[in-house]
Amino acid sequence: MANSEESSPLLTKQNQEQETKDEKELNTKAKHGAAPPLAEAMKQSTPAVPMGWTADGVPLSLIGEPMVQRAQWDSGLFSCLGRNDEFCSSDLEVCLLGSVAPCVLYGSNVERLGSAPGAFTNHCLPYTGLYFIGNSLFGWNCLAPWFSYPARTAIRRKFNLEGSCEALARSCGCCGSLVDDEIQREQCESACDFATHVFCHACALCQEGREVRRRLPHPGFNAQPVLVMIPPGAQTMGRGA
Repeated sequence: MANSEESSPLLTKQNQEQETKDEKELNTKAKHGAAPPLAEAMKQSTPAVPMGWTADGVPLSLIGEPMVQRAQWDSGLFSCLGRNDEFCSSDLEVCLLGSVAPCVLYGSNVERLGSAPGAFTNHCLPYTGLYFIGNSLFGWNCLAPWFSYPARTAIRRKFNLEGSCEALARSCGCCGSLVDDEIQREQCESACDFATHVFCHACALCQEGREVRRRLPHPGFNAQPVLVMIPPGAQTMGRGA
């Protein structure tokens, strides 16, 4: 049996006219800026990713990377001697420095953060001046916290620690709108860091000191390798028979 197209030349002519008509319609849509049906279907099938979110639905942080869960501080704000379940000899040192010489504790905290050489002197001396001015004029250390609170913010960001706003939202459910927005949350956390240094200055310095001592070694330990010289053992000479 012969092919229907070969037996009916009129059918072939109709198909050619239909194809020509379809091509004209596609060209007309392209001139008016309309997308082809296949392209429209592909565009509709592709899910739109909102700004500030990844394709997996993970919110992006300010630096453009997926957010990870915040870590907890190693010890509480009022844990003067560190954690009860783990004793560390440096906790007693931190407590004494925070009570007697907060300028030294603050300078050592900044030094451990990996700052430039001379960070201890550049931070300890201005802190000492503000400490004496505040106690002389106002009767309490009210000026040094304005200078020292950025160190707490730097420690919190470096180790991705949970801030006061997030802890408050986690415990009682308030401040939820501030925690959801990245920019507002960071502004609120910076304000909480400042308030912590103003009202609980010694406790804040001690908590930061315990945190950096558990996470970072002293920069002096990494300056030069320590060589241990072992003297050779005593040598004896045997006499021949």
